[in-house]
Amino acid sequence: MAVSFTDFLVFLEIFLFTLHGKVSSQAVQAENVTVTEGGQAEINCKLQSYDGSIVVIQNPHRQTLFFNGTRALKDERFQMVQFTPRLVKIVLSNVRVEDEGGYFCQLYTDATLHQVATLTVLVPPAEPEVEVKEQVVEAGVMELTCIAPRSKPPATLRWYRDRREIPGVTSQQDNDKTVSVSNTIRLAVSRRDDRALVTCEATHPALRGQRKITQHALNVHYAPTVKIQHPPGVMREGDSLSLDCIISANPLPSTVLWSRLNDSLPERTETQGTLLTIPRLSALDNGTYVCEGHNQYGRAADEYTLVVYDPGASVEAQRYVPYSIIGGVLAMLVFGVICVLIVTIWCSVRQKGSYLTHEASGLDEHGEVQEAFLNGSETREGKKEYLL
Repeated sequence: MAVSFTDFLVFLEIFLFTLHGKVSSQAVQAENVTVTEGGQAEINCKLQSYDGSIVVIQNPHRQTLFFNGTRALKDERFQMVQFTPRLVKIVLSNVRVEDEGGYFCQLYTDATLHQVATLTVLVPPAEPEVEVKEQVVEAGVMELTCIAPRSKPPATLRWYRDRREIPGVTSQQDNDKTVSVSNTIRLAVSRRDDRALVTCEATHPALRGQRKITQHALNVHYAPTVKIQHPPGVMREGDSLSLDCIISANPLPSTVLWSRLNDSLPERTETQGTLLTIPRLSALDNGTYVCEGHNQYGRAADEYTLVVYDPGASVEAQRYVPYSIIGGVLAMLVFGVICVLIVTIWCSVRQKGSYLTHEASGLDEHGEVQEAFLNGSETREGKKEYLL
């Protein structure tokens, strides 16, 4: 059976190692190396008191890469760049995770000397992926998961909204030599949260202070609300009317329906999307115009009453006061009336109490006077009897 050159070298190495046996670290030194996946790693074997003995470099699988500067393994990514009595240097390009491990620097002298250079490969995460469990309607709970499918060591994932971190649940799953990391959050959402941005951020030692960021816009479904936007002031004959149906909904209605209560739209009416236009208004166009929109979650409508005046008519434009202002004024009036009543009743009670007090005091004085008068009369009578 034919023996390959590589097998011969391995056999020679084992033979020499068995012959000399004793291991020392005084004549050869190796340095550990950390490199990012896809980068370039330099493996250095420093020699001391080198006398021309055999130098062998092996990979983590104990396959001989170089034998005294001669390539023994057909992997072009490994290159011998320096071989001197003091330093043996090889370069590994396009580093893979599978290349990680201990590289043996061996020197065969009177005693076999060797040290191990440990190669550590870092795998930075790519931009995180965001997954949504299911479509959510307003007043529901949305579940979002941020995933870094491949990193080494495990990447750190965080969620943010408006620069504030959102606590989540982190989990890991081993994937051969790398790790898949995920961070899941649950958000109670309303229609105001639709299109709001949340950010998933990944940090890792291989990124050297940088961050991988993915932004996600929340998609919250909700029923429509409708508001007709109309021109200010009064409309006169000959004017052109343009109404815009402003609809807030997710998803948006596929069609917008315009109509006029108890009548059909004027023949001159033009509709395009959410816009309704009536040129050259006349009194025949008077009426209540309705805009309606709906989706699978509900329907909504708004109305606008059109009154067309003569060109020369003197009409004061209607001014609409918000109901909130009217309610606030009425509340203040009611509060003021209640305060006045309370003060009036309190003053009345105080005045009545004072009157009763004075009246009681007057009665006491009157009684004393009356008693004195009576006593005085009796005294005079007594004196009168004594004199007789």
